[in-house]
Amino acid sequence: MNALSGVKRKTALGITTLAAIAVSAVPGSAAPATGPTQGGSDHWGVITRNTIGSPVAALRNGPFGSFGVTGRAARPPYGTGSLGIEVADNATSLTPPSEKVDFGNEVDFYGNPVLGLNQVGFHVFQTGENTAHGGPGNMPNIRFEINPRLTATSGTTYSSMVWAPPASPVTDRWSPYLDATTSGTWFLTGAAGTATGCNVSAPCTFSQLKTALNDGGQAPSIYTAAVGKGRDNLWAGAVDGLRINRNIYDFEAGGVRTLRAN
Repeated sequence: MNALSGVKRKTALGITTLAAIAVSAVPGSAAPATGPTQGGSDHWGVITRNTIGSPVAALRNGPFGSFGVTGRAARPPYGTGSLGIEVADNATSLTPPSEKVDFGNEVDFYGNPVLGLNQVGFHVFQTGENTAHGGPGNMPNIRFEINPRLTATSGTTYSSMVWAPPASPVTDRWSPYLDATTSGTWFLTGAAGTATGCNVSAPCTFSQLKTALNDGGQAPSIYTAAVGKGRDNLWAGAVDGLRINRNIYDFEAGGVRTLRAN
């Protein structure tokens, strides 16, 4: 009888947990995706060739809090989990000695048009310790590896297109949605950055970057999409609700779920 009661209790708890995830993952701004957009969760993970040192980028529960924080800011914006990221600033024998990690998808965005991007952003769990280590701009990034296909650099087939977010408006709790199309700055790496003038030394707005890439040649295309951090300052925090156009990627301990933005 006790064993049966335990089974029933575990079943009930499992149903309750699933129900809670389902309700919290759809806060009125998103709904579960249907059709082919729901697939591809197995394609998300650490992009190993873009990893330096021994950083952490792992799907996890929470974070919840910090202590004393209540309400929506005290829990991940979707579901009950997030992508936890940790990088060190002085952990390798390389120059610079800092770590780098990208957690992304090398399959499902391949070949998509860069100029077709119109909604990009995420929520972040920023801490006061992170801002103490590197200032308010010490934040994770969104990175697209792309083929820029610029007429000015026709032989260049690779560049990283990177969003540097603005400072989070809050610390030690979950931020509101940070819109990468209207805030922060973007830059391109390598020859594409030099040719467009949108480089790490002179970053651009999202609209300026798209205009620079639309130079009359072949349309630029995406290789991969990722959330990343480094190589710069020590950082430990989390990201959730990565939005790319109409899809919102909900990072959960058990995998990445695709939601459809309303």
